[in-house]
Amino acid sequence: MRALVVYCHPIEGSFCSAIRDTAVQGLQQAGHHVDVIDLSAIEFDPVMSLDEWEMYRTSKGDIPPGLEDHIALVKQAQILVFVYPTWWSSLPAQLKGWVERVMIYGVAYTLNGNNKVRPALTQVKRIYIFSTFGSPRWYVTFIHDNGKRMLSRALRLSTGRARATSRALHSMDTQNDENRRRFLLEIANVVSKR
Repeated sequence: MRALVVYCHPIEGSFCSAIRDTAVQGLQQAGHHVDVIDLSAIEFDPVMSLDEWEMYRTSKGDIPPGLEDHIALVKQAQILVFVYPTWWSSLPAQLKGWVERVMIYGVAYTLNGNNKVRPALTQVKRIYIFSTFGSPRWYVTFIHDNGKRMLSRALRLSTGRARATSRALHSMDTQNDENRRRFLLEIANVVSKR
């Protein structure tokens, strides 16, 4: 299978980058081909331009310039992996913008004859969502995990039947090295299952 890891954190060497590396190694050890999009490293612009909005609004399947490689990788992937820190109870702006700009008509969904939305990413069988939180678990439960919800519910609808699995490390700032190590082992175990 082919896996696409979409990674978003501005600091290389952060714990999120360790999660990314662990996910990539686990997927490779399971025999998957892995592509990585590092949104911060490529300075991905999360803002949808007026021209892109017009393309999106008309639903003709036009691909915005500069997104061809991203869309090709999404269309080839059977596994989608998202690695990011949760900020302000949601996805970082670059990742949210990437979803808005890349998961467009003809990529994530199509319309049938009655203008009803139909999934277009039916080749995707699994979605993995790995995030960190500064907040404790009880607070995240109270306010909901909006980033996970968007990726596991809304994006899952674009796949038809993909299985979504998520893992989160809460209270990130007060975790010790042993807890972080255990979390990385859990990530490795999750992605290495066939």
